[in-house]
Amino acid sequence: MIRSALIASAEGRVSDLIEGLDADVEMIGAVGGLEEGEVIRGRDAVARAVLLDSSVWAERRWEVQKLIDVDDRVVALLHEHRRGRGSGVEIGTDIAMIYSFKGGKVVRIEPFMRQAAALEAAGLSE
Repeated sequence: MIRSALIASAEGRVSDLIEGLDADVEMIGAVGGLEEGEVIRGRDAVARAVLLDSSVWAERRWEVQKLIDVDDRVVALLHEHRRGRGSGVEIGTDIAMIYSFKGGKVVRIEPFMRQAAALEAAGLSE
């Protein structure tokens, strides 16, 4: 489920992404990123945020390095690649996401700019 959600999100296929989201899902701003501290609530609001972010990039993909189950959460260690729509500038970095589940649906999405920070937040170490 997480792999398909990551692919759908990276490709801007919001309808595929929202199927696995709880109606009251929360997505926090990336820890260590510009949006840190922000909270987006609700399936539709998360879908809009993903679409907006995807629209800036000509290409955006996540390569799954590792998925770790921790109780009712999954920590996804990822390599993110993006290419700017207008500039063509390419960037790549290792990031992480923590997905929290309840009743088989994602109830919280926590992006992290550093994998070590995500592992620590999940009670794990590198």
